[in-house]
Amino acid sequence: MCGIVGMVSTSPVNQDIYDALTVLQHRGQDAAGIVTTENGRLYLRKENGLVRDVFRTDHMLRLVGNAGVGHVRYPTAGVDSSAEAQPFYVNTPYGICLSHNGNLTNAETLAKELYRSDRRHLNTDSDTEILLNVFAHELMLSERLELAPDDIFKAVSAVHRRCRGGYAATALITGYGLVGFRDPNGIRPVVYGKRVTEDGTDYMIASESVALDALGFERIGDIEPGEAVVITLDGQIQVQQCADNPVHSPCIFEYVYLARPDSVIDNVYVYKARLRMGTFLAEKIQREWPDHDIDVVIPIPSTSRTAAVELANQLDVKYREGFIKNRYIGRTFIMPGQQQRVKSVRKKLNPIDLEFAGKNVLLVDDSIVRGTTSRQIIDMARDAGANKVYFASAAPPVRYPNVYGIDMPSASELVAHGHSDEEICSVIGADRLIYQDLADLKRAVGLGNEAIQEYEDSVFTGRYITPDVSPEYLQALETSRSDENKEERRRKDNAVLEIHNDS
Repeated sequence: MCGIVGMVSTSPVNQDIYDALTVLQHRGQDAAGIVTTENGRLYLRKENGLVRDVFRTDHMLRLVGNAGVGHVRYPTAGVDSSAEAQPFYVNTPYGICLSHNGNLTNAETLAKELYRSDRRHLNTDSDTEILLNVFAHELMLSERLELAPDDIFKAVSAVHRRCRGGYAATALITGYGLVGFRDPNGIRPVVYGKRVTEDGTDYMIASESVALDALGFERIGDIEPGEAVVITLDGQIQVQQCADNPVHSPCIFEYVYLARPDSVIDNVYVYKARLRMGTFLAEKIQREWPDHDIDVVIPIPSTSRTAAVELANQLDVKYREGFIKNRYIGRTFIMPGQQQRVKSVRKKLNPIDLEFAGKNVLLVDDSIVRGTTSRQIIDMARDAGANKVYFASAAPPVRYPNVYGIDMPSASELVAHGHSDEEICSVIGADRLIYQDLADLKRAVGLGNEAIQEYEDSVFTGRYITPDVSPEYLQALETSRSDENKEERRRKDNAVLEIHNDS
């Protein structure tokens, strides 16, 4: 999960891209970067950290030009070095910068192809650098000094043939303009829009529609699966389908947790989808537990609030805010390392005792991943005086890792992997556990756009959209994503830093 932005404007874009990245900060808190272009030159600033920390006034003053791309990153598969901060750059052909959200499942094979066949050197382990070099190589095959949109569409078509996995990307081509494209399954979201000014029309491509809203852009639509959008520096826009057989299969976890509730993804209002999740979860409780003794419904802030409000309404039970969140603590789901996640929970949430004391409480969360956070929150509710603590998840059990750009932990670290609902309930210490049914989750999203026939739902089902996800691939992923392996890489990175500092 990352956030991408691209802009072509009639005025300097540095502030607009910065503002868009702050709106998309929820998609990644690990690193941020912006590159702009003016008179054939590129200006880049990227570093680990939040947007507000990476860019100072002197950096912003140097990011000149009316076109650029930006990125916020959280580390996928343990990547946490500042060298992997985006956007990435290659000078051949033309000079191209690219920012990317997603994950290439055939990255290892592509890396070998790029070296052996395309004669391209890779300097990092990032699959974004691989995607950029594949695109650059295919664009170089046009052998024309003056680019045309058809050359770019042809290159994107070749990217789709060579690359597997989930990806949404924005690419800035020096002296030409901006390109946005999305994988043939449309797994990761990307949207584009326009803003009419006195001087002409500005265009933006972004991961979520909230970035468009915040800057006064009118949403044109989503980049469709397999589609590419080309916007020249003088504001000419062309759109073309570049995949042979696109099959729209958006990631359903975007609607559960990743996206902001005020976003519209693939013509589905995320807020409305989450309201329906609450409705269907309430219907399940009424169906399977008609004599429930729930006194109050309390959300675990903040993603689950929308579903929890509607669940309480449907059950005709009081809704209360029982936890106050420290807004200056990052999202624990995307924090690197189990030890840091555990430490952060009690710093992140503080219970209001009177909302728990002597009551049977139903806690509502968007999902349960490792279960450690859920366990601590249930303990906090009991410490605050709750009589009984029930737990409801707006999503089904997360039993399998994600391979398309969400750093879900290895399967062995998922509390639901290999366990029944009753066993999970015991592990997290709840008096009762209620999961959303997968069919109801799909219905909650699908009612917003009935044209979506399939979803990327592998974290719940273990079924992967791309056929290259083999047991061997998953085993390698298990190794790379384990907290133990991440910690070992972190120690090595720190040792390298110490050597450099000493020298």
